[in-house]
Amino acid sequence: MTLRIQTTQEQAFQQWISAFKTRARGRGIPDSVLTQAFRGVRYNSEVIEKDRNQAEFSLPIWDYLARLVSDDQVRNGERALRRNRRTLNAIEERYGVDKEVVVAVWGAETRYGATRGDIPVIEALSTLAFDGRRGRFFEDQLYEALRILARGDTSPANMRGSWAGAMGHTQFIPTSFQAYAVDFDGDGRRDIWSDDPTDALASTAAYLNRFGWTKGQPVAIEVSLSDGFDSGNARRNLTMSPGQWAARGVTGLDGKPVPNYGQASVFLPAGRAGPAFLIFNNFRVLERYNAADAYVMAVSQLSMRLRGFDPIEAAWPIGPRPLTPREVSELQERLTRAGFDTEGADGLIGPNTTNAIRNYQRARGLPVDGFASQELLETLR
Repeated sequence: MTLRIQTTQEQAFQQWISAFKTRARGRGIPDSVLTQAFRGVRYNSEVIEKDRNQAEFSLPIWDYLARLVSDDQVRNGERALRRNRRTLNAIEERYGVDKEVVVAVWGAETRYGATRGDIPVIEALSTLAFDGRRGRFFEDQLYEALRILARGDTSPANMRGSWAGAMGHTQFIPTSFQAYAVDFDGDGRRDIWSDDPTDALASTAAYLNRFGWTKGQPVAIEVSLSDGFDSGNARRNLTMSPGQWAARGVTGLDGKPVPNYGQASVFLPAGRAGPAFLIFNNFRVLERYNAADAYVMAVSQLSMRLRGFDPIEAAWPIGPRPLTPREVSELQERLTRAGFDTEGADGLIGPNTTNAIRNYQRARGLPVDGFASQELLETLR
């Protein structure tokens, strides 16, 4: 029975590819590119499994940060900075993006090039487009991947990456590559796949620059909250200067106002029981690269460690297990039915779900921290 299901699925997948090729020809993709790109492509069930279990959404943030901001990651990042300092200085000068942040993205994405992914990108994107959960998005990525091949930036055999079709040292998806990748070394190709990371690192800086990176501004700074601080004020749409936050009981760990790096919001990634942060506009810029709060915090903390700052001081509220993806979906469905729309029930905690939780907590007179907990789910039940 299993073999029959697999065979039927593969047949349906190949039929989908045949229909897609017709659409691609209509968009100007040459037959020669299509023939080469789809040679040997099969439905990849591993890709679907990984799509349903993304670490930045399924792991508690403290476990995610422990992986991405470990002492080994910091040491390897320091070596990467030294080894590529001349290139990184030139990239920083041209694009105005701090080199430690560029290296932190590199470390978070591929452990400084060590884990760039070995899944054929055309196969991964075809599988995801066929699967249909985000079919339109991944079909658009597939068209752009084929245009990259047609342009000659790389070959089908070399176009390998993550399960999601992200490519190279800093994991560009095809549409982002097309819009923001640069040929920094001047060899005529935007080569983010090479063992030489120059083009990939420069492309990351160009991307962040395009979305408004402010050089010298932190992403997030750990702060101390007074006992009387209203956690309902920890929301992204409430921004004030650090001095104004200090008047409301939000100070640096030294008890003094945080330096004025610009307008900031209070961020409680694990609720009131965990560490607190002031986050600045650069947090939002990094969200354009990856929208998961855990990812942005990992890049922020890794870049700070690469500058010589200490690890996060406050303890994480390690204890009750995090919600499973199935429980998150239930939470999202119950919130939406209660009138607090999460804009979908995909089992992943993102900004829409966090905002819905905050609104629910505020409406019910609960402590407002936006944290998806077992206790909250039980309350909704």
